[in-house]
Amino acid sequence: MERRKTRRVRRPGASAVALALLFAGAATVASAHGDGDSGGGAEVRGNGRVPAASSADAGFARDMAVHHQQAVEMSFIVRDRTDDEDVRRLAYDIANTQANQRGMLLGWLDLWELPKVAPGGEDPMAWMADTDGHEHGGHGSGGAEAASGTDGVLMAGMASRSELKRLGRLDGEQAEVFFLQLMTDHHKGGVAMADACASLCSVPVEQRLARGMVEGQQSELGLMRDMLAERGAAPQP
Repeated sequence: MERRKTRRVRRPGASAVALALLFAGAATVASAHGDGDSGGGAEVRGNGRVPAASSADAGFARDMAVHHQQAVEMSFIVRDRTDDEDVRRLAYDIANTQANQRGMLLGWLDLWELPKVAPGGEDPMAWMADTDGHEHGGHGSGGAEAASGTDGVLMAGMASRSELKRLGRLDGEQAEVFFLQLMTDHHKGGVAMADACASLCSVPVEQRLARGMVEGQQSELGLMRDMLAERGAAPQP
């Protein structure tokens, strides 16, 4: 029986992505010279202010770059494990979008002259704690447990090393279902992080990117739910 075609998530065109990359650096310079504080404050450097290494802006850039890298990796794995056109198209969209966003995040850290690892051994997602000391919710086992690094899980929603190995062994519909389940968890963790940055980050261009991530990944969550249902499956509990 032929599967019905799944709805597609609308993506910004190549020109929009190129423009975003072109203007991101300039916009970030202007934004970072503003007068607002970000989580851990800002540092005066040269003629302006940039986010501090312990700020929400820097923490989000570091953590989401790592989070995105795994999404790209999973997408490339499943593209080699299935011939299904819809899954391969989704995997390409995720890999392309998140690789571009990851480049922007790492570029901002370079622009701010900040390290790509957390200062002083700070746990991943620690920047998400609000002024009352509460974490902005993650997915699955939650921020504190997910950050423990058990079996390679550094942050909420990330797949473990064992799960990545299993994905690489599966073929066909089994690979499709497991990829969609893993990516659903991954997106839920990513949405929580991006939503926290939209509230806590102080660099306007980074806040806009975070809000775009929330919108895009929530749309893909609906798409993946439909794709799982077509295969008689559901997201992992």
